[in-house]
Amino acid sequence: MTTTALDVPGYKAGTWVLDPSHSEVAFSVRHMMISKVRGTFGVKSATLIAPENPLEAQVTASVDAASIDTKDEGRDQHLRSADFFDVETYPTIDFRSTGVRVEDGDFLVDGELTIRGTTKPVTFEFEFGGFGTDPWGNYKAGATAKTVINREDFGLTWNAALETGGVLVGKDVTITLDLQGSLQA
Repeated sequence: MTTTALDVPGYKAGTWVLDPSHSEVAFSVRHMMISKVRGTFGVKSATLIAPENPLEAQVTASVDAASIDTKDEGRDQHLRSADFFDVETYPTIDFRSTGVRVEDGDFLVDGELTIRGTTKPVTFEFEFGGFGTDPWGNYKAGATAKTVINREDFGLTWNAALETGGVLVGKDVTITLDLQGSLQA
């Protein structure tokens, strides 16, 4: 439990639920060592339990692994297969926060990310976008969070060697979350 309070202008305690139509879970990974492939996932659910002190917040989120979209149906089918996400066996990618902290002026959310049944610690660098009330009276919050993981740490080890050297798929995956949530009444 954190004893230092953090002042975030516009912050309100309560339960916040993700607005999926205004949120995105995106990723990028090197392809052939020369470019990046980008894609998105659909969010099943995400909830932020926000006490008076933001440093005591708790986040849970679940992503539909089968919803992966890289704008190439053949590649998406391969990513859904046992070579990668094995969505038949592991239908979701899940996150559970374990702590919130400020370090060198950066707001960090530590947690456990589970992919393919493997859980590893990760830290998201979190940036508040702001708070406001929409035209229907709903109090909203926006934020961006980013982290880099090694996909092989989660059992995503499939690859192919290239004739020119290197491999087809890079190890490091950048995950970017663009989020909007609503304070529940």
